[in-house]
Order: sequence, then C-alpha cells, then structure tokens
Amino acid sequence: MASTYAAAMCNLYQLRKSAAEVAAHFGVDSPVQSNAGEEVYPGYPGMVVREEAGARVLQSMVWGFPLRLKGMSPSAKPKPVNNIADLTKPMWVGLARKPEWRCLIPLTGFAEAEGAKGSKTRTWFSVKGSPLFAWAGLWRDSAEWGPVYSGVMTDCNEAIRPVHDRMPVLLHRDDHDRWLHGSFDDILGFQARCFPDDLIVTERTREPWVKRKGAVEQAALF
Repeated sequence: MASTYAAAMCNLYQLRKSAAEVAAHFGVDSPVQSNAGEEVYPGYPGMVVREEAGARVLQSMVWGFPLRLKGMSPSAKPKPVNNIADLTKPMWVGLARKPEWRCLIPLTGFAEAEGAKGSKTRTWFSVKGSPLFAWAGLWRDSAEWGPVYSGVMTDCNEAIRPVHDRMPVLLHRDDHDRWLHGSFDDILGFQARCFPDDLIVTERTREPWVKRKGAVEQAALF
C-alpha cells in the first residue's frame, strides 16, 4: 500500500436524508424513527434496508459485527468489524449465501482519511447524479448489540486510488433487487466489479479526520 493511503478502510459515512426520504427512495412502505446521526461511525447506529416477508424494511442497527480478540478481558467491549474484505471468508460466507442476511446501506457520501499522520483530513466521495445511493452489506442479530451490519469492500477504481486502494461496493439503483435476491455468484460479481470512475465525485476538505471521541480507525481484518 502506498504511503499516502490511510491504514483503515471505510470508517465514516454520511446519511443526510430523513427516514421518510430514505424509505421513499428504497421502496419501504413504513419508515421508522432512528437514533442514527448524519455521520455514522463504527459501533454506532445507522439505517439499513433489508427484506422481511417479501417487503422492504428500514431498520436502525449498529454498524459493525462484534468481535472478541484473543486476550481481551471478558468485560471489554468487542471490536466492531465494519468492513467485509472477502465474502468467501468463513466469517461471512454463510450469511452471504442466504438472501435474508443481505442488506442495503443507504448513504449520501463516504469518507477516507488523507494526509500525513497526525494531520489527516476528511476526503468525501459521492456518486454523480445520486444524492442518495446504496452500499452492499450483510446483517445479523448479535447477542452483544442486537441487529448489526457491515459493508462489503472491493478494490478501488482510478477515481479513489489517489486516496485509498479499497472502496465500498456501491450499487446502482437497478442493482438493489439482485443484491438482495441474487445467487452467491451474483453477489461475488458485485464485489469483483469496478465501479465507474466517472460516477465518483471527490470533495477534499480541511476537516480533521478525528473530530470527536469514538471516531475510530478500525480496519477490516476479515
């Protein structure tokens, strides 16, 4: 990895739309109230679209699957695994094969850290012509945090390469049904494809990467 890349993958995204706007965009009949903020961090709530009994549901879940590392104290808080590097790995493959555990993560932009260590700033990415779009994800129920979700990552395209070598698996609007209902080979295809360079909008800012306690840089290990 080049020295300009941040150590972590996607650990911050925005959803600057109301629950009603998200529901309308994703075909959810009954929007729900959510305690998710406009900026979403690992270990905190975010809004997720999944299917239940043939209908789309909008639900608040915690971003990141809880993971206990060897040597951790039993009373220590698990680490949130918020990115999925490889759908074929044991931690993910069982869920990925079953459509009921797939989800859409609504967002209006995602950020990566850029710059020298200690002075990294936020560079935001969005999709041209799509003020609201979807990141491919998986979810499950956990004993620790209740419903949780994680987003699937892939190799970056050329638009994102100056900042990072990985990026979220972004879905076009007509991809949603196939992600939620397609075969295992279908969803592996989404992870393998390259999202078009010309659809990525880049916004460099002077915002510090870490702005508050809890804004962690948690890399995907799996």
